[in-house]
Formats: sequence, C-alpha cells, structure tokens
Amino acid sequence: MKLTKFGHACWHLEKDGSTLVIDPGSFSGPGLLDNAKAVLITHEHFDHLDVTVLRGASPDLEIWTCQAVADQLTDIPAKIHVVRDGDSFETAGFTVKTIGEWHAPNHPDLPIVQNVGFFVDEEVFYPGDALTPPGVDVPTLLVPTNAPWLKAYEMIEYLRAIRPARAYSTHDGLVNEYGQLLIDTWLTKEAEKQKADMRRIPVGDSVEI
Repeated sequence: MKLTKFGHACWHLEKDGSTLVIDPGSFSGPGLLDNAKAVLITHEHFDHLDVTVLRGASPDLEIWTCQAVADQLTDIPAKIHVVRDGDSFETAGFTVKTIGEWHAPNHPDLPIVQNVGFFVDEEVFYPGDALTPPGVDVPTLLVPTNAPWLKAYEMIEYLRAIRPARAYSTHDGLVNEYGQLLIDTWLTKEAEKQKADMRRIPVGDSVEI
C-alpha cells in the first residue's frame, strides 16, 4: 500500500491501482479527488470536509462517513454511505472498519460532534479528531500531532498506548516551520524509544507500507 500526504489532514491510500481518500478538507490543497474511487470522512469540520470539492465528484464515487456529515451532503452526486462505530465494509478494493463515535472536546462553548475513525485493511488506523483507543493491534497509525484539542503529552501517551510499528504525523497544517521542527523532534525521540518508524511526511511525499 502507498500512502501519500496531502495538506493538513488528508491522505491518499493506493493499492492495486485503486485510490482511497481520507478527509479531503479545505486546507488540503488541489487534486484531492484525483483517481479516487472512494472517500472516507471522519467528521464535519471544514478542515476535514470540503463540500465544494465533493460537489464536483463523479456519481460513481463512494463516500463513507457519519450521519452528521451525510446530512450535509444531500446535494452531492456521489453515493453516500452512513457508518457507525463497529461497522465494516469494503470499498475501492479496501476493507474498512469504523472505530469511534465522538470528536475530542474542543471548546467549552462548542458541542462535541460525531467523529468516526477508519481502520483500513487491518493496517492503517486514522482516528480523525480524537485519540480513540482502537482495541486492536495497529501496524500503521496516522497520529494527530497538532490541534486546539490536543496536547503534546496526550499525543505521546497515545503513541505509547498503541505502540504502532509506524506512525505518521497528520493534522499538522496549522503549524509553521518552527512547529514542524517541534513535531519532528517529538516523533524522532519517540521512534528511538519504541524502535519504530515515527515521523512527519512532507506534503506531496509518499511512503510504502
């Protein structure tokens, strides 16, 4: 499987000539749906969901997401599927299990929105905007490294609880070059401690797993 990092929180997963897209949001840059056969969307926040992009999607595209997002996509030509915690499905040649229900608390005055994580091919877990315990072994974790709802301490504790063989930074589009250096330092130190591949992949770069 090939993983390609797009801006902020968006990833392309490619296997056997098929492309699966996770969280094509407003900070993610151009070409978000290029070659996509299916899209997974964790939750409704604009940095994970760009409705304008999805309006231009092919009617053959499949979108898998929570009910709150589906309610915003009623005029989208693609095929919309609602999933919940514990569901399993196949799409674009990938097997996916949904894990989690809620976004991490963000602000005292804001409601906690629905958030479903996706475990793809029993290989890649993307929790969305939450530090959801997956309850299974996770070979590759797409780990949030910066957010209004996240502390570095919590991110490191999450890595230590899951202990993946590989962990790649996501949700990092709000940091400048100094913030990137800090994320790189955290992940490098934790990679050395856990003897694992943990790092930030620059936007546009890919990794084979």
